[in-house]
Amino acid sequence: MSLLLRRNLSTSRLLLPASSSSSTAHLSRTHHPTTSLLLNSTSTSTSLIRKMTFVRADQPMGLKQLFDPDSCTYTYLLWDTETKDCVLVDPVDIQVERDMKEVQELGLNLVYGINTHAHADHITGTYLLKQQVPTMKSIISEASKAKADVTVQNGDRILFGNRSLKVKSTPGHTEGCVSYVADDESFVLTGDTLFIQGCGRTDFQGGSAKTLYESVHSQLFCLPKSCTVYPAHDYKSRTESTIGAEMDTNPRLGGGKTQDEFVEIMDNLNLSYPKKIDVAVPANMMCGYPTDAQ
Repeated sequence: MSLLLRRNLSTSRLLLPASSSSSTAHLSRTHHPTTSLLLNSTSTSTSLIRKMTFVRADQPMGLKQLFDPDSCTYTYLLWDTETKDCVLVDPVDIQVERDMKEVQELGLNLVYGINTHAHADHITGTYLLKQQVPTMKSIISEASKAKADVTVQNGDRILFGNRSLKVKSTPGHTEGCVSYVADDESFVLTGDTLFIQGCGRTDFQGGSAKTLYESVHSQLFCLPKSCTVYPAHDYKSRTESTIGAEMDTNPRLGGGKTQDEFVEIMDNLNLSYPKKIDVAVPANMMCGYPTDAQ
């Protein structure tokens, strides 16, 4: 399965799986019955215009939250319940066998391995997943400057089957952090940008407390208050929150906290560095490729 990444008439882009036998001028629509494509095959840069039927409220996206106790990382398995195309978001290298077992037991087709950013506390599982599913493509933000099969920008949509995730640029924890919003805005995967009653640290990897505050308030707190928040980590066995709850009660970012108050909080956390940072970051900048094989 190959990828096509093209800019359409708006400022956003679309990522969708295409048949490996298709050319840029002729795309298989087998897995995308609600997607209409117009391709300008006479142009040197193919234009892609997408018209997609809105997802009905009674057709929720498949979602399974998986936990790695070593790094307290949540991995999210998301799938189209009709086509069975799926993605894994923030996979962990030591949990790849577990993730593949979940994919196989549910009868899913793994299309993408996606990261919210280049993590410092664990190595991403995308490289190992690609060894088991060669057609799977890895995705990370362009701003992260990390290597991946595909890099995304703010406003891009990642398509799998008839479902999609919208990319929201939410830097601050790192320069390359993004969040992924479900097509029906029922949930958002916030990575390390917004936690349940907290947020990611901002003192390394190009982090900035001011930037994180702006990201949360301009990109996440504008979502519906009922939108479920699924973070990349939790250290107190909590699994989810909502945008409304975090706006009201998050002790760092909610309850009317000003940017100056937030910056002062973050400047005084005095956290130790993640114990795996020297191994994890170099590997994650290469999509989890083993550092001893580089």
